[in-house]
Amino acid sequence: MKPWQKDVTRAPIATKIVVAGGFGVGKTTLVGAVSEIRPLQTEALMTEASEGTDDLTATPGKTTTTVAMDYGRITLDDDLVLYLFGTPGQQRFWFMWDDLVRGAIGAVVLADTRRLSDCFPALDYFESYGLPYVVAVNHFEGSERFEPDDVREALTVPAHVPVMIMDARRRRSVTETLLALCAHAIASLPE
Repeated sequence: MKPWQKDVTRAPIATKIVVAGGFGVGKTTLVGAVSEIRPLQTEALMTEASEGTDDLTATPGKTTTTVAMDYGRITLDDDLVLYLFGTPGQQRFWFMWDDLVRGAIGAVVLADTRRLSDCFPALDYFESYGLPYVVAVNHFEGSERFEPDDVREALTVPAHVPVMIMDARRRRSVTETLLALCAHAIASLPE
């Protein structure tokens, strides 16, 4: 055990982070890449019912989809624990977002440069909710690489919002994104 874990008078600060974005952008992968516990995943097999609703053009090998949420946990420091809640990406599940976002200090909006427009609903949601967020471009094999400023301009993301290039499969890359979100959330606090 670490010294802070033995001190019963000191509990870690628990914070809630939401991971959102379009269908198949890597939310489940992101949560799984950093979670120090076995992540809760509500994956269901995709069926014929989703044909015509879920666009698999960019993710032709995708066979499952999140139907409620992903959940994971990462300890960033001796006294800072992040609880990660991944939202479902399809519009038919957006009714859950209000519950998933309640109590969150910030959000990561994942973007795929092959279909940037898929992250507009998440951007609009967090802007209207007033929740600090960062945009994390998750690059996929064969996708064109863009600079953060180019993505910012394409999405019309305000200058104060961090835009990062990351790989949702890599723990270090995801951790850097989460740290950037924490710093942005702290900077967004009223004086």
